[in-house]
Amino acid sequence: MAAKIIDGKVIAAELREEMKGEVGELKASGLTPGLAVVIVGENPASKVYVGQKEKTCANLGIYSEKHALPADVSEEELIGLIHKLNGDPRVHGVLVQLPLPGHIDEGRVLEAIDPRKDVDGFHPVNVGKLVVGEETLLPCTPHGIMILLERAGVDLKGKEAVVVGRSNIVGKPVSLLLLSRHATVTICHSRTRDLTAHTASADVLVAAVGKPEMIKADMVKEGVVVIDVGVNRLEDGRLVGDVDFEGVKEKASAITPVPGGVGPMTITMLMRNTIEAAKQQRVPLQL
Repeated sequence: MAAKIIDGKVIAAELREEMKGEVGELKASGLTPGLAVVIVGENPASKVYVGQKEKTCANLGIYSEKHALPADVSEEELIGLIHKLNGDPRVHGVLVQLPLPGHIDEGRVLEAIDPRKDVDGFHPVNVGKLVVGEETLLPCTPHGIMILLERAGVDLKGKEAVVVGRSNIVGKPVSLLLLSRHATVTICHSRTRDLTAHTASADVLVAAVGKPEMIKADMVKEGVVVIDVGVNRLEDGRLVGDVDFEGVKEKASAITPVPGGVGPMTITMLMRNTIEAAKQQRVPLQL
C-alpha cells in the first residue's frame, strides 16, 4: 500500500489564503488583528521562530510587534511587560517565546497573560476549558494536527487513536481533542510496557516523543493514519521525525512527512488564534 502524503505545506498555504481574505474583511470593518511576541535572550532557534511569525503576520496583514528582552531580565520586569500588553487594545494576542532562561518561572509568566490573549493556548484557564469541552483558544500544534486529519478526510468517530508522548504542549491536548471527536484514545509514554502492543492497535497514531525514527513498520498495522510531530536532526544533518517514514509509509494509508507535515501548521494556527482572539475582543458598538 502506498500511503497518501498529508502535505502540511499545501494545507497551511490554503488556510493562510483563507485567513488573508478574512483579515482584509476585518480591517475594512475597522478591526486589525494584532500579535505581540516577547523573546528573552539570544536563543538561535527562538530568534528563527520569532522571525517566521513576524513574516507570516506581514503576509496576512496582521499587526505585529516584537519585544526583545536581555537574557538577564528580571521575572518581574517580564511580567510587567505582559501586563502592559494585556491592556493594549492594538494587541489581541500575546506570545512569550519559550524556552525562558532558568531564573524565570515559565508557569508564572504564562499565567500572567490574559487568557483572552493567550494565543498559544497554554494558560490554565484555556487548558481547563479544553478539558471540559468549552470553546477556547487551542494549543497551536494540536489544533494543526486536527485540521490535517480533517482535511485528509479522516473520520475519527469510534477509531482507536494512540498518542505516543504526554507533553503539555502536544501529547495531552491532542489526546483531548481526539477524544472530543469521539475517538477512543490511548496515551503512551516512557513508562508504557510493551509499546508495540498499543501502537499496533492504532487506527490513528500520533508520535510526539522527540526520538528519531523510533516508530518502525513492525509497530503499526496496515492502513494506519500516522501523524509525526517529531523533528530530529541526525548527525549527517538530515531532519527526521519520530517515525521511520520510509518503512511505515508502506503500511500506512496516510502519513505526514518531516519536514513539511505538522511543522507548517503550528504558526498557521497561531495566526488563526490571533484572528479569533481579535474577533472575541471586539468591543460592540454602543447605541
